[in-house]
Amino acid sequence: MAEPSTSQVCAVVITYRPDPEALRALLAAVRGQVGATVVVDNSGPEHVLPIEASEPAVGAVLRQARNIGLAQAQNLGIDWARRHGYRNVLLLDQDSLPGEGMVQALLDAIGRLGAVSPVAAVGPRFHDLREARDAPFVRLGFPFNRKLWCRPDQPTIECDFLISSGALLPMAVLDDVGDMDAGLFIDNVDLEWGFRARAKGYTLHGVCAATMHHRLGDARMPLPLGLGQVTVHGPGRLYYMMRNRVRLYRMPHTPRVWVAQDLPRVAVKLFLFGVLVAPRGRNLRFMLRGLWDGWRGRQGPCPLVPAH
Repeated sequence: MAEPSTSQVCAVVITYRPDPEALRALLAAVRGQVGATVVVDNSGPEHVLPIEASEPAVGAVLRQARNIGLAQAQNLGIDWARRHGYRNVLLLDQDSLPGEGMVQALLDAIGRLGAVSPVAAVGPRFHDLREARDAPFVRLGFPFNRKLWCRPDQPTIECDFLISSGALLPMAVLDDVGDMDAGLFIDNVDLEWGFRARAKGYTLHGVCAATMHHRLGDARMPLPLGLGQVTVHGPGRLYYMMRNRVRLYRMPHTPRVWVAQDLPRVAVKLFLFGVLVAPRGRNLRFMLRGLWDGWRGRQGPCPLVPAH
């Protein structure tokens, strides 16, 4: 059997008013590692994307008239890759920078692991440059998750979810599990898809030889009394974080252990962003509306933010 080739991989890059230099660096880093790159841009017509489809790093640019959300944008890119015959999809956010040889390492790992068990996706170990070390892979537990870091003798780590950016997904798995849940719009999209895949008997794995830089959250802010730092999100993002976690609670494929250990985090976030982190009143209003809309099953964009 022929070895899998990176020419069979299509990178799907989702953008929303990106930093031009960061986007060019991302496209340059992934060029040569994949067969094609499709950019799905959610910025809207008033924002000029600093790239063109004629650039050698880009196979297609799918410009959206409005922000259709991360999940639906990923689905459009996946559909483009499917129609053009690609066997694997590499999902990327605009805040990521793949390391050299990342895609080949992911592809090699999915080939080895797939010979043992059905694999839904593999992802790289990533490093937020504001942190002292790489982010761990995670296994669910109660009352706390298990954080697993790469060791020299451990090429891959089975985990319970992967962030979407940097994840390599076989098209055959997407055809079986289904595309991303567009109703979530943004936030917990990767978590929901991973839960759905695992419920169908697939596994997820982190690949230690594959590396990537990735920026999580909008900013970091020190907490009072020396309680450490918190990743800050805007009110709109907090709405989705609250709404979509409640939606996940009610999905049959969501692990009950995740629900049990996530519930206390709701109270923690209400306290952090409703009491300690400004704009407190606006944060609290958006979070409470998110919880209410999640209970009601609302989907799509946040109703508290003007459509654009």
